[in-house]
Amino acid sequence: MTRPDPRQTAALSAGLSGAVDLSALKARADAARQAPTPSPAGAAPPSEGGGGEGAFVFEVTEATFQADVVERSLQVPVVVDLWAEWCGPCKQLSPVLERLANASNGAWVLAKVDVDANPRIAQLFGVQSIPTVVAIAGGQPVDAFTGAQPEPQIRQWINALLDALRDQLPGIQAAEAGVDADDADIAEIPEEPVDPRFMAAEDAFEQGDFAAAEAAYEQILAAEPANEDAKAALAQVKFTARAEAADPSAVAKADADPADVDAQLAAADVEVAQLQVDEAFARLINTVRVSGGDDRDKARSHLVELFGLFPADDPRVAKARRNLASALF
Repeated sequence: MTRPDPRQTAALSAGLSGAVDLSALKARADAARQAPTPSPAGAAPPSEGGGGEGAFVFEVTEATFQADVVERSLQVPVVVDLWAEWCGPCKQLSPVLERLANASNGAWVLAKVDVDANPRIAQLFGVQSIPTVVAIAGGQPVDAFTGAQPEPQIRQWINALLDALRDQLPGIQAAEAGVDADDADIAEIPEEPVDPRFMAAEDAFEQGDFAAAEAAYEQILAAEPANEDAKAALAQVKFTARAEAADPSAVAKADADPADVDAQLAAADVEVAQLQVDEAFARLINTVRVSGGDDRDKARSHLVELFGLFPADDPRVAKARRNLASALF
């Protein structure tokens, strides 16, 4: 199975399950149903030309989130596109998602959320930038990416999503059975050769054996020091292990004692897991600025390791690198 680039999804997926309160959305949706609301856009027939709204592409609001996203995700994956009218990259990404969704014959559906009109949904997903795309299955977020991606990469992401969920969600196979031959390529993307070393490491990671996964990736890097995939995956494993073991009160403890470097490192991990990326980077940069010796190097190294969770061109990383250089020199 083709897997998304861990540098694009590691921090986001690590924090989504804790950031999204679906029960809170359900409560608001139930309350909203007491008042008249427009019919969901999903009730309309598919639009011509493979793009725009239709049976498989629809707008979602707080009032319709429960029915259109949570409940539909029990049958097929619901891909949530968080966008805004003023967002240039959104205008590049959304038409691609719409076209692919309409071509899928309902194997997955696209729920579009205008973050300006529905800020609470964006807040609940912990969205830091748009476009952000989140896949929901069985009522829970299962994967995500940010930024406008090339269409081949989006197709691979969708293919991986369907492969992972095909046996769990009954609507996928039923929809695929009716896909026209012209549209079948979305489910027939050739799989890349699988490296057994990565498979072993990924299996250990999925089983929660972080020590074994870390050792497997380090073994790959010992043989191939320049392997960027292994570097990114190792950073993800280390971060996930720390985040799962983190003290929920770490941020409060760090704020109470700014001189405690270890507390600052733990707090930064918690903030990244909660998608407070800018706050985490600023915390560590300030620690670098006010400390010295081994403490300063420890904070710098931890920050650089967190950078590895994100794409190299992530604007938050670029900004933090500039601020780190200023703090160091």
